[in-house]
Amino acid sequence: MSLPLPAVEQEPARPVPAGDNALVVLDRLYRQFSDERTLIRRGGRITEVSPTHYKVRGLSDSARLGDIVEHRSNGGARTGEIVQIGPDEVLVAPYGKAADAGVGDTVFNRGAFEVIPDHSWRGRVIDALGRPIDGKAPLAIGDASTTAHAGVPGALERQRVGTAFLTGVRVIDIFTPLCFGQRLGVFAGSGVGKSTLLAMLAGADAFDTVVVALVGERGREVREFLEDTIGAKSMAKTVAVVATSDESAMMRKRAPGTAMRVAEHFCQRGDRVLLVLDSITRFAHALREVATGTGEPPVARGYPASVFTDLPKLLERAGPGIDGAGSITAILSVLVDGDDHNDPVADSVRGILDGHVVLDRALAEQGRYPPVNPLSSISRLAGKAWSEDQRGLVSRLRAMIARYEDTRDIRLLGAYQSGADPELDMVVRQVPLIYEGLMQSPKDPPSADPFSDLARHLRGKEKPNVGQAS
Repeated sequence: MSLPLPAVEQEPARPVPAGDNALVVLDRLYRQFSDERTLIRRGGRITEVSPTHYKVRGLSDSARLGDIVEHRSNGGARTGEIVQIGPDEVLVAPYGKAADAGVGDTVFNRGAFEVIPDHSWRGRVIDALGRPIDGKAPLAIGDASTTAHAGVPGALERQRVGTAFLTGVRVIDIFTPLCFGQRLGVFAGSGVGKSTLLAMLAGADAFDTVVVALVGERGREVREFLEDTIGAKSMAKTVAVVATSDESAMMRKRAPGTAMRVAEHFCQRGDRVLLVLDSITRFAHALREVATGTGEPPVARGYPASVFTDLPKLLERAGPGIDGAGSITAILSVLVDGDDHNDPVADSVRGILDGHVVLDRALAEQGRYPPVNPLSSISRLAGKAWSEDQRGLVSRLRAMIARYEDTRDIRLLGAYQSGADPELDMVVRQVPLIYEGLMQSPKDPPSADPFSDLARHLRGKEKPNVGQAS
């Protein structure tokens, strides 16, 4: 059986002017052929096709992991990414919804993937490859020199985190306050309200630019999220990167990196950037799908080891920038499979982030929105956001809530008697009012002073009781 010949992509040579001697002609041809962008590009041919990958012979000696390839067939041109390199063949994962390839089709290497954002991208919606999908004008290409400075800054080159901001969500600003450059995870099972809370956080007025990455989301929810939740006013400063659940694993894998690159561009310009990623778990699922397709063995509940290597590579790119640059504040959702908060992805991401907010299904079933569990939620930078008085107040609130929840079973059994424990009496009276004061829907206006709002709510609820007692 004869091996397929390598494919050659050739452009017609320019005509030779009459009168040139042989040396001049030879020199001109050499210069044309030495330019990799003209005349000849070496390619390969497909030798094997599976539903999610295909193998190409003829590219191994020049290929690099992550290179973009163009596959040509009767159906037109398709793109994919090299995910494995062997001595004779490379393995390609297509960006399309299916491989759509045939044995013998030609494939050409287009080099490394690169997104070059521009400040005019604000207000636009793009896909994982940086192509516009909003039906508007083509995107402008930014300065290519900025890509050389993208990536994770050195550990001692970053600015320090220390400036707090208000999200407008009372329960977040009181119990888990955030600082510019912080990375926060919203942990919850499916259908508990992660996307709704992320949308409320995305409306914070403290940022110059917002980058939203919707990874693996339902297609019908994209317009609702951007038009209704984000709104026209906030959308003017927002760049949305979308890869829906029906797209290929490579598109879902690529989308967070594209969103991070856009955020890095605006951070380098000095902007305070908010990156909202929904969800990091579906990004991990895409990583798993691609890795298992290459034959990588699973090590933790079906996840290959490379998944836990790629997660910190992405998340460490967010945070405070170098001196003179801005910051990237990352808020990302973590879908907890089966409400198991010790899921490998959730556990790994929790260790990378600077805090986590836990949404409790039981609270959502009680109608408390956002269903944030203040006892399980932590902000590692809260100490930089609270004043001393606020720190003491939050500690007191946590203690009251913990006492209230610990005695719930006793009260349900009827073993609690008012007057036996004055402190417990106060807890039983106050905590339900605190819960009520923390409730907030997306239609409610953002809170400009959460502590004062909560205090006014408690005072307003106590006055009728005082009047009745008198």
